[in-house]
Amino acid sequence: MPELTAASLPDWLPAAVRHYLDHVEEGTSFRALARREGLHASTILRQVRRYENRRDDPLMDEALAAVSRLVLRSADHPDRKDDPPMTAPLRPVAATPDLCDPQLLACEGRRVLRRLAEPGAVMAIAPEMEKAAVLREFPDGRSLRTAVLDRPVAQAFILRDWIACRKAGRVSSYEITSAGRAALKRMVDEEDRRRQGMNEAAGFFADQHRVWGEREMIDDAGPRRVRYNLAESPVSLLGRRRDRDGKPFLEPELVQAAERLREDFELAQMGPRVAQNWDRFLTGGDRGGFQPDSGLGEGPSVARGRVAAALRDLGPGLGDVVLRCCCFLEGLEVAERRMGWAARSGKIVLRIALMRLRRHYDETYGRSGPLIG
Repeated sequence: MPELTAASLPDWLPAAVRHYLDHVEEGTSFRALARREGLHASTILRQVRRYENRRDDPLMDEALAAVSRLVLRSADHPDRKDDPPMTAPLRPVAATPDLCDPQLLACEGRRVLRRLAEPGAVMAIAPEMEKAAVLREFPDGRSLRTAVLDRPVAQAFILRDWIACRKAGRVSSYEITSAGRAALKRMVDEEDRRRQGMNEAAGFFADQHRVWGEREMIDDAGPRRVRYNLAESPVSLLGRRRDRDGKPFLEPELVQAAERLREDFELAQMGPRVAQNWDRFLTGGDRGGFQPDSGLGEGPSVARGRVAAALRDLGPGLGDVVLRCCCFLEGLEVAERRMGWAARSGKIVLRIALMRLRRHYDETYGRSGPLIG
């Protein structure tokens, strides 16, 4: 059996795909792969099972077969003399675009993913089609072809998890994934920085998780608009998720209540005493043990009082999850682990806590108040 080597595979190929090919093509055991990669054997097992289950997707099956042929061909001809050494990357299929070239993949990614990110856009491909097409459906029933891409590029997209099968059949349709949207944002930001002559490469992966929005706030100078990151709060992320019926998991009123608590929390950190020990409000601590600061402005001290009153009203458990997720910006998995809860139970408890928090604000201050500060 030929050995899979890093040199015979494209650089952009995800590690999980390499592990799958190592196990399926070479027969490397899960434990051997885990020792080699420094991972747990169960992690390798999940990766292999994931791609094995996805072979029902015709494009994924075709892409994995193409990469396997690339490996076999490179192993069958280790000492080829007709090609100059180190001149051109390997090609998985003859007379096709250079699938192994990351520059081509990035260029096609910027062009095609832009079209797939448009509302109602899908990628259509069939076994007898030499190329894939991106079609956009409009509310009035019209459809428009917005992009065409080579078949190997579509294979690279599915291997990178940038697209996912929407409907399999004689003509299969694919839609962009969250990973594809993040990759598109990263590539667009990288292109913009390159055009502007900027080299802050470290910000590419951070920028893909930023969704900028504007909010109107009121201070001593009057109302003003501020720019903030919509994606930095776990509650905001949950507010954009939808259930099977297409309804948001968290209603806008619940997200607004979480943001009000966070605004008070941030305001309470202002002033000379910025190290307020909010951990005392967690379960097991003195839930009302702090005293108002002397010598501070009314804004921070009053905000502390509002946060403390909300946490007392929620009580242990519910107060813990809102303080961790809304104020400390901990993810749900981290909060579940630190509080010893069962997996995937945090979002249900968080929703109940935000409903209680919303009722607290309505009964205490009314729907229109209080204004922060």
